[in-house]
Amino acid sequence: MTFDGIFTKWMMDEVAPQLVGGRITKIHQPLPYDVQFTIRANRKNYLLVCSAHPMMARVQFISEKPENPEVAPNFCMILRKYLEGSIIQSFTQVENDRILHMDVSTRDELGDKAGYRFTIEIMGRHSNLFLVNQEDNTIIDCVKRVSLGQNSYRTLQPGASYVMPPQTQKKNPFDYSLFELDSLLHPFIGEPGERTLMNVFQGISKQSAHEIVERSEREGQSLAEALHHYLEEGNTAIQPTLTKAEDGKTYFLPFPFLSKTGESQSFESLSELLSAYYVQKIQEEKIQQLAGHLLQMLKSELRKNREKMVKLDEDLARAEDADHYRVYGDLINTYQHQIEKGASSVTVQNFYEDYEEVTIPLNPLLTASQNAQAYFKKYQKLRNAVAHIHEQQEATKNEMDYLESVIYQIEEADVFNLEAIREELVESGYLKRSALKKGIKKQGGAKPHVFYATDGTRILVGRNNLQNDQLTLRQAKKEYLWLHAQNIPGSHVIIESSNPAEETIGEGAMLAAYYSKYRLSGTVPVDYVQVSKIRKPNGAKPGFVVYEGQQNTYITPDPLKVEALRNNKPK
Repeated sequence: MTFDGIFTKWMMDEVAPQLVGGRITKIHQPLPYDVQFTIRANRKNYLLVCSAHPMMARVQFISEKPENPEVAPNFCMILRKYLEGSIIQSFTQVENDRILHMDVSTRDELGDKAGYRFTIEIMGRHSNLFLVNQEDNTIIDCVKRVSLGQNSYRTLQPGASYVMPPQTQKKNPFDYSLFELDSLLHPFIGEPGERTLMNVFQGISKQSAHEIVERSEREGQSLAEALHHYLEEGNTAIQPTLTKAEDGKTYFLPFPFLSKTGESQSFESLSELLSAYYVQKIQEEKIQQLAGHLLQMLKSELRKNREKMVKLDEDLARAEDADHYRVYGDLINTYQHQIEKGASSVTVQNFYEDYEEVTIPLNPLLTASQNAQAYFKKYQKLRNAVAHIHEQQEATKNEMDYLESVIYQIEEADVFNLEAIREELVESGYLKRSALKKGIKKQGGAKPHVFYATDGTRILVGRNNLQNDQLTLRQAKKEYLWLHAQNIPGSHVIIESSNPAEETIGEGAMLAAYYSKYRLSGTVPVDYVQVSKIRKPNGAKPGFVVYEGQQNTYITPDPLKVEALRNNKPK
């Protein structure tokens, strides 16, 4: 179900009694819209997450501390300034709405008593977190700032008065007895039940309303009876359930729903339920956040290298066109008797070009012989530059190939692989060591992809450049077969056999094509060669190798064939 007002009430029943009277000891902000409080209460430490994420806004306990950024965001620093060390006086829900107030008491910088309110508004993409001064009801800060121009009803900025979101005349269903609920619903007999429940009562989402109507119809109850029993079940017999329903979607439920049948798993608490439900979504959020930062940096570096390559091409064109400076020098020496002192140019017949006339610019401060020598020096300098420019072009191309390979790997990475890629970028000098979380190993937490060919031969596929080096240069035996998409960013593939069958080579080539930048192309060229023929040049970037004596094949990447290889077992 969604985190509606009813679910919020039951979550508050779980967390609030544990926290009132507790002390806030630590505050972190692991994600842009998530604040994590460490609260010492009843001789225990509780980790409370308050999230204003557009898709995952919620309040819950967590058991594991998430990774936090190296530098705390400004909102986190402000919360620490005002709330660390404070005592929670109350933690309440506004009616049956998704608005929560955590009131705390502390002492200000002068030692005087002070009261602050931390407010959580769970409203989809409009969700927000506020720190409010209780004395004058002014906003000290909020995680999402919104000006009056963006929201005509209220200003969500530091210094503005905190104003609650617009309230409705809907009723709090928890305030009424069965008889009173029946009276409230009686005027709407004959109208659609779901719409009636959502229009009359606060905090009832479409999913909750659908389940209540389902129970009413299946169990022969009035709508009021079904609603009353639904609320009572959550109050007295909560049974947190994660259900993968027949529609293929996964739902977090306070108890099993008649309307959501399927494979189910029970949990001890609503917090554990949400942790299980959001673990994948939170990981995807972390991937998106980290990948976005890395991609922005890498694409900026790639753009700089492309601009550098354009300039090198221009320099090379000028250098390769240097021969006319030698011709100028020869012509000046030949016709120097015709050149008047102080002349700025001379027009002579070019015996290199069928005696066509050519005008040569001169430096009037130099003699004819000195002008000739100046042109010879310019010619020689440009000719010497050609070799250097070629070296620079090769180095820049290698740099671009490397950056493109890392960009591809990031776009395909999971959170563990991203950490390994980030370590690689530190080692390559693109990131500072301080930007890397301490304790991350070079190969990260992820291991190479493992596949088995049809004949049972094991095939390994690297996930990142550091792992590619590890596989090819240290792990693979010299007689094993190495495969890689030809001149395309992609993974190193190792077939653990000295004499693999043709079918196995084809399957390894399929993996090399699939785990390359061109996996969506019609045909991908793949090179393969024995590991003994591969070497890594001194100073080369991670993942870069050179080889000789290779053979090649052409493969059309097929995800179904890759999945079949993934499902093969060793023989």
